[in-house]
Amino acid sequence: MLSSTISAAVNGIDANIISVETYISSGLPMFSIVGLPDAAVKESRDRVVAALKNSGFDFPSKKITVNLAPADIKKEGGSFDLPIALGILACCGKINFETLKSFCSAGELSLDGKIRKVKGVLNMALSLKNFKVKNFIVPFLNRREAAAVNELNIYPFKTLAETVNFLNGAAVEPFSSQDVLQNVQDGHLAQEYDFSEIKGQQYAKRAAEVAAAGAHNMIMSGPPGSGKTMIAKRIPGILPPLEYEESIETTKIWSACGRSFAGGLIKERPFRSPHHTVSAAALAGGGSYPKPGEVSLAHNGVLFLDEFAEFRRDALEILRQPLEDKQITVSRAKNSLVFPASFMLVAAMNPCPCGNFGNPLKRCVCSPLQIRKYKNKISGPLLDRIDICLEVPAVKISELTSMQDGESSASIKERVVKARKIQNERFKGLKIFTNAQMQSKDIKKYCIAESKALELLKNAVEKLNFSARSYDKILKVARTIADLAASEIIKSAHIAEAVQYRAFDREIEN
Repeated sequence: MLSSTISAAVNGIDANIISVETYISSGLPMFSIVGLPDAAVKESRDRVVAALKNSGFDFPSKKITVNLAPADIKKEGGSFDLPIALGILACCGKINFETLKSFCSAGELSLDGKIRKVKGVLNMALSLKNFKVKNFIVPFLNRREAAAVNELNIYPFKTLAETVNFLNGAAVEPFSSQDVLQNVQDGHLAQEYDFSEIKGQQYAKRAAEVAAAGAHNMIMSGPPGSGKTMIAKRIPGILPPLEYEESIETTKIWSACGRSFAGGLIKERPFRSPHHTVSAAALAGGGSYPKPGEVSLAHNGVLFLDEFAEFRRDALEILRQPLEDKQITVSRAKNSLVFPASFMLVAAMNPCPCGNFGNPLKRCVCSPLQIRKYKNKISGPLLDRIDICLEVPAVKISELTSMQDGESSASIKERVVKARKIQNERFKGLKIFTNAQMQSKDIKKYCIAESKALELLKNAVEKLNFSARSYDKILKVARTIADLAASEIIKSAHIAEAVQYRAFDREIEN
C-alpha cells in the first residue's frame, strides 16, 4: 500500500514543502526513512512505533519505507513524526487516502501519543500560502503562531488519536486567527524599563532619542556607572511599534531558531545583548546547515554590545556587512544562506582600560599608549558605520540624589513616532525608510539646509578637521533632529547639535 501526505522542512528562515510518501510491502519487518534525514528524523522510527501502539493502533509487522521528497533537501528535527504516523495509518486503512492528501501536518510525537511543540511552524505556514493545500494540522502549543497566516485553515491537536478522529470525520472548527492579529495591532507589553528612572544624563538621553528617531547606530563612551547600559536597555521602549510585516519577519527568525516567545507573534522589538566573549559564528550565525545568529535575532530591534572594545576583533568585523546591507550572508561547505539583519546598533565602552580617563572624580592610571591601543581595537571601517558617537560623563552626586523623575519613555516615544511618520512620507515609494539609510544622492535631495546652517557646518568641518564621511553623517543626524522639531529645513541649531554627536571624530581626526 502507498500513501502520500504533505509536510514542510525549515531551511534557514524559509521552509520547503516536503512530500511524505509511505510504502508498506510484504517482507521481513523493517522501518526505514530515506530522503536525506538527519539523526533526529531517523529516530522518528522509535517514536512513531511507540506513539501508535500507545494510542490504540496496531503497528504493521511488515516492510515500511518512508520517503521524504525532494531527496536533496536536508530534513531536520522531529516535526516529521506526525505526518509519518498518519501515512502509516493511511496505508493500514485507518485514514482515507484522499482526505490525507488535502492536509499538511507537522509535529513531534511523544511515546504516549501526545503531539509536542516544534520550531519553524510560522515558516511552514508561510510556505503553504502559495501551495494548493490550505489545511494545516499543527501541535496545540503552536496554534497561535500558525494562525498568524490567515489564508490557512489551522487545526491544532494535542494527541495523535484526536488527529485521526478529525481526519475520519469528527467535526472540528479551524482555529481563529483574529485574536492573534488583533494583539499585534492593538497593544504592546508594558515596558520593563523607563527613561524616567535615569538620573541626569540629559545629553545622552537626548542622543538616544535622536538615534531612535532616525534609526542611527550609536556608541557611548564613559566611565563605569555613568548609565550607558541603563540608557541602552531603555531604547526599545521609545522605538515605534512593530508593523504586522515586521512582526512576521521577526517571528520567522525566532521560530526557525526554536526561540520561545509569548503569543502567536512577537509584538515587541527585540533587544539582544550578547556577552563580549561571543564568537563570530554565534554573532553572525553558522553551523554545517546555517542558522541565524545574534545579528538576525535582533532584526527590527536593537543589538546592544556592552564593553565594545572587549569583543574579539573578528566578531566585531562581522558587523560591517549587516550594518551596510541590512542582511548577512552565511556560507558553509554544505550551504549558503542570506539572513535579514536590519538592526539598530547600540554600543557602550570605557574610554580606557581602567575606565577613568576623563573622569574628574577618579584618577586614570593608564598610559597614553595603553589608551590608544585600547581604542584601536575598534577598526575605522566599523566606526565609519556609526552615526552618533558621544561621551557620557560620570553622574553628579546632586543629580543622583535628586528625588525628581526624568521624562518618561512614553512622552519620548511620541516624538519618535511623529518623526518616523515624517520619514515614511518623505521616502514613500523608495527602498529606504529612515534617515540613517540615506545614501549620498538622498542626502543631496532631502537634507536641505538654510545658508547659515551650511556656513556653520563648513566652519565645523574646517576647524575640527572632519572627514567627508563625517560631513554626511552630520547632515543625516541633523535631518533627524529637524524631523523631531517638525522642521522642513535644517537649521543652524540642528547642525550644531549634530556636530556634538561626533565626539570620536573630534578626538581622532583633530
